[in-house]
Formats: sequence, C-alpha cells, structure tokens
Amino acid sequence: MGTIKVGVVTARFNNEITTKLEEGAISYLESCEGVEIFAALVPGAVELPLACQAFLDAGCDGVVALGAVVRGETSHYDYVCNSVTDGVTRLMLDYKKPIGFGVLTTENEEQALDRAGGKHGNKGAEAAQVVMEMIGLTHEIPATLKTAQMMTKAKPAKAAKAKKPAAKAQKKTKKTRK
Repeated sequence: MGTIKVGVVTARFNNEITTKLEEGAISYLESCEGVEIFAALVPGAVELPLACQAFLDAGCDGVVALGAVVRGETSHYDYVCNSVTDGVTRLMLDYKKPIGFGVLTTENEEQALDRAGGKHGNKGAEAAQVVMEMIGLTHEIPATLKTAQMMTKAKPAKAAKAKKPAAKAQKKTKKTRK
C-alpha cells in the first residue's frame, strides 16, 4: 500500500493539554514507515470536524482529531462534546475513512493532563494508533472479500468442467452401441 497520508488536527483551546496530545500523535506516526503527516491547528474542539473534512477532501487516508473539553459550570460542555462527536462520526461514515478521536472530555484539568502523557498514557498517541490500524483494516476487508468472491466463482466453474466430460462419455457409449 504506498505512502499513507494522515492529517493531525489539534484544537488550540486548552493548549497546555492539546500540545501534549499532538506531540504523542505525531511521535507515533513518525515511528510508522511510509506515513506522510500533515498538521493543522484550529481554535477549539467544535472546529475539529471541519478541518478533518478538509484533510479528507485533500486526499488524506485518515485523520487524528485532538482536543480537550473540560467541564465547566454551564451546559456548554455538553453541547461542545456532542457537536464534536457527531461531526467526527458523520465524517467517518460519509467518507469511509478513519478519524482517530483524541478529544478528551474530562471533569477537570487534572484528568485531562493524566490522559495527555500522564498516568493514563497519551490519548493522542492512542488516537494515531487507531487511525493506522483502521486504515489497514479498511483496505484489508475489501481485498479479503474480493478474494473470497473470486474463489467462490472459481469452484463452480471447475465443477461444471468435470461434468461435461462425463456427459460426453455417455454420448459416445450410446453411439458405439448402435
């Protein structure tokens, strides 16, 4: 499968957290062979789906979406989380290409830092890993099905050829009896 193009979109809001997510994602992608990385920054998490779409339109095989939404005192948190989740999910299904969801949705900044290279690992790196795995899988499944279909079509053809000589043998037997 030649060069794999992967976009990395990072929200600037909660920069202390998102920078660490981005570092983790890019570090993981750089460790993979044959990957070309494209990166962009957006103002906040709500803008992630639009930038992901732009990367997919430009020909990327997958995108990593990175952001951090920390719960505040208002319901704004819920609207942002739903907006980003719905937008990214719709894009994956519409484009049939993976987007690694590295958007943290936490109760506080400490939880976010724990997931951006702290005691719970780096969810940016994990999102990049998911994208690479899903790119492989989405290429593998159609190839596997195509092979299975070709094998299924090949078997009946062999069976039909086997029946024809038997039928000819019967006709020859009848002719020699006359």
